[in-house]
Amino acid sequence: MTGLGAVFRPQLPPERLRALARLADETGLEELWLWEDCFREGGISTTAAALAWTERARIGVGLLPVPLRNVAITAMEAATLHRMFPGRAVLGIGHGVQDWMGQVGARAESPLTLLREHLLALRALLAGERVTTRGRYVTLDDVALDWPPDGPVEVLTGATGPRTLRLAGEAADGTVLTARTPPEGVRRARRLIDEGRRQAGRTDPHRVVVYLLTATGPDGTARLRAELTDEGLADVPDLGVAGDADAVAEAVRRLADAGADTVVLQPTADEPEPESFVRFVAQDVRPLLP
Repeated sequence: MTGLGAVFRPQLPPERLRALARLADETGLEELWLWEDCFREGGISTTAAALAWTERARIGVGLLPVPLRNVAITAMEAATLHRMFPGRAVLGIGHGVQDWMGQVGARAESPLTLLREHLLALRALLAGERVTTRGRYVTLDDVALDWPPDGPVEVLTGATGPRTLRLAGEAADGTVLTARTPPEGVRRARRLIDEGRRQAGRTDPHRVVVYLLTATGPDGTARLRAELTDEGLADVPDLGVAGDADAVAEAVRRLADAGADTVVLQPTADEPEPESFVRFVAQDVRPLLP
C-alpha cells in the first residue's frame, strides 16, 4: 500500500496549524508533514502541537537541520514525542540549507561528516544505548536517555546527492526526497540507497518518502508552472502535477512504481485554500490508490 500525506507549508502562519491538523485527522489523512524552514516555524514545537490536536494521523517533520541541534537535545525531544504519542511521530533530519546555516553561524565544513555522526549517535540513543563518542562534530560522554522510546523508532534523513543517499542507506531508517525528484530520480535514489545498505550489511526495511508538488483548481497549472519556474525547474520532465484527483493519483503511482513508499503532496506556496487541499488529498486522491 502506498502511503499518502500532505504538507503544511511554513509559509502559513503557525496559528493556522490547529485547524488543518484537526481536519487531517477528521478526513482520515494518513500523514501530515511539517517543515523547519529558517526562519519560520520550529519543527519540534509544531509537531508536538499537531500530535496533541489529533488522534490518528502521523505527524512528520522533514527536516530538522542538524547543524542547529546538539544530538542529545534531538534525542530527548524525539524520545519524548514517541513516548507521548506512540507510533505517530516521524522524525527526519538533514544537512539544512547551507546559506541559512551560514546566517546563524552553524555552517559545518563537512556537512556529510556531521550528518553521519548525528545519525549514528541519535539512533543509538533512541535505541536506549549508553553512548560515548568523540567525533569531529558530535561528542558524547557516557550519555543515555532516562526515557527512551518503548520500542524501535525510525529515523529518516533528507538526501539529494550521491554521497548523502548512500549514507542514508547505511545509517538511517528511511530517506526523504524533495519535490525536485521526478520518478527517474526516485529510481536513482533507490539504487544509491541500496548501495549504502549493502555496504553496511543492512537488511531491515528502508522507507522512501517523496514530496510531490501538487496544484489543483482552475489556476492549478499556472501556479505549478510559476513555482517550478521560480525554482529554475520548469524544464525538468515529470516534475510536479496539476489537475484533478485522477491526474494526481497517476503521478503518485508513477513515483510509487519508481520506488517511493510514501508520497506526500506538497501544495504550492500560494495555495489559496489549504483546507480544501487537505480534503482533496484524503477524500479524492486516497480512494484512487492501492
